[in-house]
Amino acid sequence: MRQHMFARMLRPDMLLLCAAVLLGVIDAPLKLGLVEPMRGVMVFALLGLGLNIVTGFTGLLHLGVAAFMAIGAYAFAISTCDIYPFQLGFWSALAVTAVIGAFAGFLLGAPTLGLRGDYLAIVTLGFGEIVQDVLKNLDAITKGTQGINPLPPPSLPWWGAQGFGWIEFGTSPVPWYWLFLVLTAIAVIACRNLERSRTGRAWLAVREDELAASCMGIAPIPVKMYAFATGAALAAIAGGLWASLYSSTGEPGNYDFQISILALCIVIVGGMGSVNGVLVGSLAMIGIANIALPKAASWMQQQGWMNASNVLGSPNNWKYLVFGLVLVVMMRVRPEGLLPAKLARKVTSARTAL
Repeated sequence: MRQHMFARMLRPDMLLLCAAVLLGVIDAPLKLGLVEPMRGVMVFALLGLGLNIVTGFTGLLHLGVAAFMAIGAYAFAISTCDIYPFQLGFWSALAVTAVIGAFAGFLLGAPTLGLRGDYLAIVTLGFGEIVQDVLKNLDAITKGTQGINPLPPPSLPWWGAQGFGWIEFGTSPVPWYWLFLVLTAIAVIACRNLERSRTGRAWLAVREDELAASCMGIAPIPVKMYAFATGAALAAIAGGLWASLYSSTGEPGNYDFQISILALCIVIVGGMGSVNGVLVGSLAMIGIANIALPKAASWMQQQGWMNASNVLGSPNNWKYLVFGLVLVVMMRVRPEGLLPAKLARKVTSARTAL
């Protein structure tokens, strides 16, 4: 029993959680400045977890996850902003965002899940572009390229000397960090339970062999529909949190094809079908963009090496070059990902033995 508890404490997700809690405690005293960029890492971890359900668990190549992030951001904004009649609170708006995201995933999945492979990827890619254009042209609702703002910050219930009340988040990144950490931990637990559930086992069966799964009594189309809806709900929540963090949806162009590719890179680098891998992949990919490259730019500026006339003089312009190199190295050295799923490890071991 003690050994089992010790093994659970050494799981990658538990180690990452402990490291995240420790970072939140020591960041301010040590002036590390890592709490603020880590919020973006956790938002993209949620986005990656949603894509992992569709692509990792179910084996469907999805290139339009940014569209569901955009739908979530605008659904959250319309639910909370003062210029609309709804004006819901943060938590109720986040719940509505998840429902709308799941419904959007259902609408996309219903007519397309008879497709497979490249055909499904092209349809999801087209869906992402359509969502962008619709959001740009529905000026009366989405405010076009201006985006919807300002959005109210989150609030937490509190019982003090004056009775029950609500504490609203300020501009400090620390409360946001803890909120995002709690929500990411809840999403990880939910994904793990889903993976072990009957639905999760059906997803994995469809991924490995759809024909064999159907012969065993699993209906592939409803199973895929559940995957699309669940993944879309998580992506929508990520979009809602992103909009709330910056108090604006931003323009629809912020949710372009690059976001979908970045989410796919997170899943591939971490390990397809691995919940722990998504967390590590998000830390690696978004950490490069939000932490490593800005730190490198600051250091180069201090050294006097920055040159505004030279595009290569700023490390921030190397982002996609670095992403491409990381993918090439991963596919060459460790194609199963940094933390592959158990099944992927078994397949790799079998291939190595052969």
